[in-house]
Amino acid sequence: MFDKILIANRGEIACRVIRTARKLGIQTVAVYSDADAAAVHVEMADEAIHLGPPPAAQSYLLGEKIIEACKATGAQAVHPGYGFLSEREWFAKALDEANIAFIGPPASAIAAMGDKIESKKLAKAAGVSVVPGFVGEIADTAHAVEIANGIGYPVMMKASAGGGGKGMRLAFSEADVREGFESVKREGLSSFGDDRVFIEKFITEPRHIEIQLLGDKHGNVVYLNERDCSIQRRHQKVVEEAPSPFVTPEMRKAMGEQAVELAKKVGYYSAGTVEFIAGADRGFYFLEMNTRLQVEHPVTEAITGLDLVEQMIRVAAGEKLAFAQSDVGINGHSIETRFYAEDPYRGFLPSIGRLSDYREPASGNGVRVDTGVIEGSEISMFYDPMIAKLITHAPTRTEAADLQIAALDRYYVRGISHNADFLSALMQHPRFRAGETVTTAFIAEEYPEGFHGAAPDEAGLPALLAIAAVVGRAAANRAAHVDGRLGGDADAAAEWVVELDGEQHRVMVAGNGNGGTRVTVDGVVQFVETAGRIPPFGVVEAQVNGAAIAVQVDRKGSGFRLTHKGRQHAMRLLTPRAAELQGFMLPKVAPDLSRFLLCPMPGLVVSISVAEGDKVEAGQALAVVEAMKMENILRAEKSATIGKLHAKQGDSLAVDAIILEFE
Repeated sequence: MFDKILIANRGEIACRVIRTARKLGIQTVAVYSDADAAAVHVEMADEAIHLGPPPAAQSYLLGEKIIEACKATGAQAVHPGYGFLSEREWFAKALDEANIAFIGPPASAIAAMGDKIESKKLAKAAGVSVVPGFVGEIADTAHAVEIANGIGYPVMMKASAGGGGKGMRLAFSEADVREGFESVKREGLSSFGDDRVFIEKFITEPRHIEIQLLGDKHGNVVYLNERDCSIQRRHQKVVEEAPSPFVTPEMRKAMGEQAVELAKKVGYYSAGTVEFIAGADRGFYFLEMNTRLQVEHPVTEAITGLDLVEQMIRVAAGEKLAFAQSDVGINGHSIETRFYAEDPYRGFLPSIGRLSDYREPASGNGVRVDTGVIEGSEISMFYDPMIAKLITHAPTRTEAADLQIAALDRYYVRGISHNADFLSALMQHPRFRAGETVTTAFIAEEYPEGFHGAAPDEAGLPALLAIAAVVGRAAANRAAHVDGRLGGDADAAAEWVVELDGEQHRVMVAGNGNGGTRVTVDGVVQFVETAGRIPPFGVVEAQVNGAAIAVQVDRKGSGFRLTHKGRQHAMRLLTPRAAELQGFMLPKVAPDLSRFLLCPMPGLVVSISVAEGDKVEAGQALAVVEAMKMENILRAEKSATIGKLHAKQGDSLAVDAIILEFE
């Protein structure tokens, strides 16, 4: 076994590897860029080596510097995590030449399976069912159009070296291919240093099912069941679960055995994943093989009881697998949601900034949080926007989803926008809970007009109103006791009006002297028990009529914003007289910004497609802005004439900065 390993990665996965290394008694070396000098993985490791400036091409992708760091620190092996250098054949070879172990597959397997084009050729030659498509090199846009027309629409254009949803475009017509092909090439080049693209048929009603493999250097390969990663947005996985609610035992066996056979043909060892796309008829087709650890590996760990990072380290050290295929079982159900720094209420645009507040739900009892941040951490524009992974494990799928909802209510993050409300809404959605009808089109089909909050929870409204009354009265008490302020004790006031999302509800609030509060909401009694003092903001946990509830509280002007079960509520606590007068208040009119094209997120202007005086039509591309390694095409919402350009190619813009204005 190794004495010291270097982790050639950052963030959540670097922290994950360090935790397992500690468990095995192995010392760790972290690497970092300027942007990550104060990052959690740097603090956790025994040693840390600086690589360079924030851009990955100048830091985390510098394999030579990482090998130098190994030599300087005496690290005997490198764990690459996922992304960055994890699937670079030359890096695995360079480590081997330097007599440093690569905690991953052999370079030959990376070469054979890590490249999407070559892996499809190999799979097809081996008799594996593959999706119809063109797996050669594509010369230019005209060639791409010719290929797409031959395959038949819709088609998917993918960067050959791509992954993580980067470098992918769905095309329904020749016009889509002409518009998107060059963008896919650019994303492939900027993110992976490879601008090759392949095109394949897009399967309708598809499910994304992947088989987790684990092999050793002695020829043993087993499959650790499947993961269902069908819920995706822009081809980026959002929710992953194991086992799949769609896969039958017969299908699992067939997919697993096919994946194992493919791995053995290329001499594969370590952890790896064979991805399949499955149609409604349960026919499945090979997509690609990821020759690394997957982001979603924790759900497999939960149902099998295996530590995949530990297994990778043991395999790299030459150990045999300590179990056979017959020993791999399925214990319960596990769900992972990806907690992203993005704003679901603004089209999921990336969000950057400092985590001014960061409080995780309590781990244990089926809840696990894998993260690389703490309060005060900076979410940078240079890297992936994932803040954390929330993993739940329970005897049944429904219970695992319910654990997700409860944990998300207790996950309090401020300073940036995040997708917790959206994740909670997904867990509550009837179609998700039914399971079998979930396809990769789920989000597009269920949220065609964007996300505006989870569906109203009518059954839970009385409990939420009771919490609102208790929160409001606690705030009134704090205000009443400020030195030098006029007014009596709020405890004396028992009758209030809770205004929730514009609707008024009469409440009576009375303490019982035993730490509980008796709240009468619209004539119905709710008994509220809270643990300790109610905070001015954060998570309020309580029991309402014996049932646990958690509500996130934030001050918003003269009132509050309550967040519960994926929905945000505007709340104010009013005296009965103030509630009467409320009807005479004029609504505030929002300013008209329709004359401007505003930058929807902090980012870099890749291109401006129009000039002053141009006439544009609805849907026409106006500009391309890159943020967090993704290009975003900004389009005209209506016919108009371009007035003045306020930005140019190469500008770095803040959110809501003016790009151009219309006449």
